[in-house]
Amino acid sequence: MDHLKAIVEHAWDNRSLLNSDETKNTVYQVVELLDKGLIRVAEPIEGVWKVNEWIKKAVILYFPLRQMEVLEAGPMEFHDKIPLKRKYKELGVRVVPHAVARFGSYLSPGVILMPSYINIGAWVGAGTMVDTWATVGSCAQIGSNVHLSGGVGIGGVLEPVQAAPVIIEDNCFIGSRCIVVEGARIASEAVLGANVVITQSTRIIDVTGSQPIEYKGFVPSRSVVIPGSYTKKYPAGEYQVSCALIIGQRKPSTDLKTSLNEALREYDISF
Repeated sequence: MDHLKAIVEHAWDNRSLLNSDETKNTVYQVVELLDKGLIRVAEPIEGVWKVNEWIKKAVILYFPLRQMEVLEAGPMEFHDKIPLKRKYKELGVRVVPHAVARFGSYLSPGVILMPSYINIGAWVGAGTMVDTWATVGSCAQIGSNVHLSGGVGIGGVLEPVQAAPVIIEDNCFIGSRCIVVEGARIASEAVLGANVVITQSTRIIDVTGSQPIEYKGFVPSRSVVIPGSYTKKYPAGEYQVSCALIIGQRKPSTDLKTSLNEALREYDISF
């Protein structure tokens, strides 16, 4: 692995090396390892997420090495540089038409893809459901037994290479039409109600205590989150600005397999 890393790093600093067979084969090998889940763009090490910058560099270098080509899937035709994943039966993945996953993304056994989209470099854990019209951006890391509800948008990030991707940890419920972007991290077992938007600048306010506690770019484990707003003063007057409100903690009585609605009903919230 150190040998692969060294070749990628040299090519990153000197793009003329992309003309050499050794560099081309190395970049292709790195993307194939990503596709098989043998390496990851980001991974938890002793509870801390580490970004493997050199792998992101390899993904970026992969694009100029590829030529546009026509891809066919039955009667459907595509024109792109990146091939699609194949052999889902052998992978143990259920893929409903018209779900699309690009080569270089990893889908663990037991993943279910409704009509949805998974970009290169993404990693999706076992038993996760990617529901209708949900999208998982490049290099995003989705844990096991996660439910990405209909229309969820998980942002991708390739550059800057040191930036962390969006991370959704194990056993999270992400409600319909939620947006999570800019390297935000949703910790394990958190529940996001419909239409919650999380960016690096979104104010995430815990309102469960006597005093508010504010987070940015991070939702703590087992938090139950709904959309909210706060008043902000501008030269033209005071207006409501969107935020996210942590209204409670997921209770032990809520089974990990329960629906998003059941988790929210515990707090008299219906979505």
